[in-house]
Amino acid sequence: MLANIVTEWVERIQAGGRLTEVEALRILQAKSADLGWVLAGAQQLRHYYRGSRIGLCRIVNAKSGRCSEDCRFCAQSAHYQTDAPVFALKSADEMVADARRAAAEGACCFGIVTSGSRVAPGAELDRVLAALREIRRTTDLAPAASLGLLDETTALALAEAGCVTYHHNLETARSFYPQICTTHDYQEDVDTVRLARQAGMRVCCGGLFGLGESLAQRVELGLTLAELGVDSVPINFLNPIPGTPLAGQPRLAPMEGLRIVALFRYLLPRAHITVCGGRSSSLRDYQSWAFLAGASGMMVGDYLTTPGRVLEDDLRMVTDGELTYEPN
Repeated sequence: MLANIVTEWVERIQAGGRLTEVEALRILQAKSADLGWVLAGAQQLRHYYRGSRIGLCRIVNAKSGRCSEDCRFCAQSAHYQTDAPVFALKSADEMVADARRAAAEGACCFGIVTSGSRVAPGAELDRVLAALREIRRTTDLAPAASLGLLDETTALALAEAGCVTYHHNLETARSFYPQICTTHDYQEDVDTVRLARQAGMRVCCGGLFGLGESLAQRVELGLTLAELGVDSVPINFLNPIPGTPLAGQPRLAPMEGLRIVALFRYLLPRAHITVCGGRSSSLRDYQSWAFLAGASGMMVGDYLTTPGRVLEDDLRMVTDGELTYEPN
């Protein structure tokens, strides 16, 4: 039984300590009663560092399809034949209108997401910057952007325009990344995270699970994110897309998903941990358990190329758990 061990873990973490790789792996191997103790510890850490407030995040797919990257899970890659929508960058007015709708529905964070390896300085970046300025001026939202790889000039421009958070997932462990993407190097993603932070933005950086990675590689990703000191960790579960190389990959089961959420609460106890893409299909009837496993937020509304849940159902799930969804 892990009861006494989990108690020691929680006390150590609250005192500023960390888990070892071996201890972290035990979280991903916990089952039955042991899993119950692991979830209880994760919930205690969530409450200690984040309280009972659940943050709601919403995104807009501002530019879709024709991506030059070959990420094997992605519906928007130009390397694969999928049914994903393809359209050019939205106007600034359209992005601002999407943000205002998100604010009216209770979101505290709103992200502008574009396909492609990066948004280079020029007309497209100027349009995103204009939208960010207007969102900051006319709403209470904390705007975010996910535009791919960054250079220093672009990072500074985003921060100056009022971008509070830059989102850029590492997706998986460095040791597994070459099996997922070959069109750019993992270090470019790490450098982007560091550039965003150096520019003064908060960093939202997480992963996608169920790609075929090992348990040890899930721990490896968590330790990398802890080392980078990211502020927010989005947890995504693979939703296999027909036409992509991972179309036949099985979805993760609910308990496996909860163990992943718990792992990241133990490894990054102060971070805002959000359950995002694939939560409906992987967690299924156990979606509300994500908060018991340490999550402090969730993405609401539609995802990039797949629909999300009805907002009212998500809000009820929060309040049924005696939690609140005021902005945090």
